[in-house]
Amino acid sequence: MAKAPKNPVEPTTELVKALANILDDAGLAELEYETDDVAIRLSRLAGAAPVTAVAPVAAPTAVAAPTAAPAAQSAEGAADLSADPGAVTSPMVGTAYISPEPGAPAFVEEGSTVKKGQTLLIVEAMKVMNPITAPQDGTVSKIMVKNAQPIEFGEVLVVIE
Repeated sequence: MAKAPKNPVEPTTELVKALANILDDAGLAELEYETDDVAIRLSRLAGAAPVTAVAPVAAPTAVAAPTAAPAAQSAEGAADLSADPGAVTSPMVGTAYISPEPGAPAFVEEGSTVKKGQTLLIVEAMKVMNPITAPQDGTVSKIMVKNAQPIEFGEVLVVIE
């Protein structure tokens, strides 16, 4: 949380524009900038369906421990897809949601045709819902995550052909 600056100084238009460009370029929903003289917080959810509810995380269930071989194979498959020019990767660590709210239809499914800027899924990070949008027009060939799945930075989420 930003604290009040010690010496209030009006931020310049250039600084605000530069921060807004960083917000756009990085695909972020929020950005905070703070120095001794100024504190700025930019927040936006453009092009996303309104998200009013947080999807509940399912209670953990007892499952047999997975073997190392399938995990290694899935890691190799994800590594292969990260080089794919249509791979959409996560810009942050968080939880992926494939629909705007519990019980609602998914934003996209495998085989769906998407337009540049269309919401593919949402990544929740620190209780902020961040829409992940299509970087290009195409067809969704593979969805690599399941609903409410924890994800890492740079992890392949969707592949668009």
